[in-house]
Amino acid sequence: MRRFTVIIAGLFFLNLTSPANSNNNSFSVADRNLTIESARIATFELNINNTYTGAHLQQAGLDYDIFRKALIGYYNLKRNNQPHTVKKSVLSIIDFNKASSENRLWIIDLKSKKLLYKTLVAHGKNSGENFARHFSNVPQSEKSSLGFYVTRQTYFGKHGLSLKIDGIDKGFNTNAMQRAIVIHGANYVSQSFVARHGRLGRSQGCPALPVAQTPEIIQTIKDNSCLFIAGPEPKYDSPYLDLEPAVAKFAMELDKAQNNI
Repeated sequence: MRRFTVIIAGLFFLNLTSPANSNNNSFSVADRNLTIESARIATFELNINNTYTGAHLQQAGLDYDIFRKALIGYYNLKRNNQPHTVKKSVLSIIDFNKASSENRLWIIDLKSKKLLYKTLVAHGKNSGENFARHFSNVPQSEKSSLGFYVTRQTYFGKHGLSLKIDGIDKGFNTNAMQRAIVIHGANYVSQSFVARHGRLGRSQGCPALPVAQTPEIIQTIKDNSCLFIAGPEPKYDSPYLDLEPAVAKFAMELDKAQNNI
């Protein structure tokens, strides 16, 4: 029910502030702009809900609030802020609030509102055992790092096909390149490992994936797509969670799409 609150509030506000319901005959420019902004926010929140529902993300175990944060960041990263502009309509989300024995990586095609992948993903060995509880941006910490990333180019290393990711949340993950934090496959990321040990194996901080799925996932998300890693860190904050510019970018894209019909 919580996700409908903002939508209903926005639509209710629109009704109250429309010229037809105003006792003031001179409906001001400020009032009109406020009404437009409220409409945009309501439409944006409705889009979040529709995407979440259409991709069956609740059934897939993805928390709504985490998805909402990820989508806000996605639209902020689609703005003209090179070199971190997101160019793909694919959104990857990792939720380190969940145990490593659970599927906690989701990859969503936002255009088709389709869940492409739901799978296991490892955290850093110094972040915790089955649960990741400690995070760091410090080199050699062997901990996972939270926040927004932009995927970069692929390469072949000791783990085979791997994908560089660029951390862009200052203070949380901006040393990812320096730390060689990449997406790669690992034999310790499997249900059989969980069955033997009660948890996944752990990495040196990389979000490691099941070996069999890794090449296809990397090919899907490589080259400037958005990755959001969430976790139990109350101090985490990000400028990419700013709602206003995200709504503005969404509204611009919506207007463009409608004008091209």
